Amino acid sequence: MAVDQENVTRILSVLAHPLRRQILRFLSEKQEGSFTDLMNALKVDTGKLSFHIKSLEAFLEQTPTNKYRLSKLGENAIVFIKDLEAWSVEAEVAKKTTSLPLARFKDRAIAFLIDFVIAFALFMAIPNVPSSITAGLGAFLNFNIVLFLLLLWMYLTLLEGFAGQTLGKRLIGLKVVTISGKKLFYDDAAVRNFGVVFLLPVDLLIGVRLKDKRFIRYFEKFSGTTVVDLRVRGRKSEKIPDSTSVTAGSSVKV
Repeated sequence: MAVDQENVTRILSVLAHPLRRQILRFLSEKQEGSFTDLMNALKVDTGKLSFHIKSLEAFLEQTPTNKYRLSKLGENAIVFIKDLEAWSVEAEVAKKTTSLPLARFKDRAIAFLIDFVIAFALFMAIPNVPSSITAGLGAFLNFNIVLFLLLLWMYLTLLEGFAGQTLGKRLIGLKVVTISGKKLFYDDAAVRNFGVVFLLPVDLLIGVRLKDKRFIRYFEKFSGTTVVDLRVRGRKSEKIPDSTSVTAGSSVKV
């Protein structure tokens, strides 16, 4: 079915005014409201409110008591408005984070060591783990080692996927972001942390050969992520360059 683009434009034009979005939000929260309720809540005069309610006629319907409530289209508009506001916040965060300096290797290493200690402490808290580690310390591929690495990978993935920060990164003031500026998802975090947990030497070696300051490790390039420094510091530092600037020392556009 072909979409009527003019109709889409009209809908976007109606929802573009902040007062109309406030009217829809008020009715969404209160279920229904009279003209006076809207006028008092939004602190607007009669003429102005009448004009905007007229513009929203497709999004509203009146009850038998002459109060206003959302129509089906109005309920859908609320979902769209909330999604749009969320996208706006994400875009603003992405804009800010991509203008931040890239984290130094030293800071990232310290953050990882903190996370390693935290994950190991959690691992040791699992019942029967300490005694079994002592008993099997001579085995290089001991089951407990594999179990710990899996725990470490899950710890890093879950925290970075949720907020872009592990406890170590939060303490140091670092954050994982995507190069594209899009929201970081759990699958991105899972890929980038697979290399650091299971293939660290190879991950670092290939990362050095990339000669791209955004990526210390290969699995960062593979996942399209990097780490920025949230702290304000006076030192001169590389910022995240755009996708066309991939070599060391290149311009740092955002």
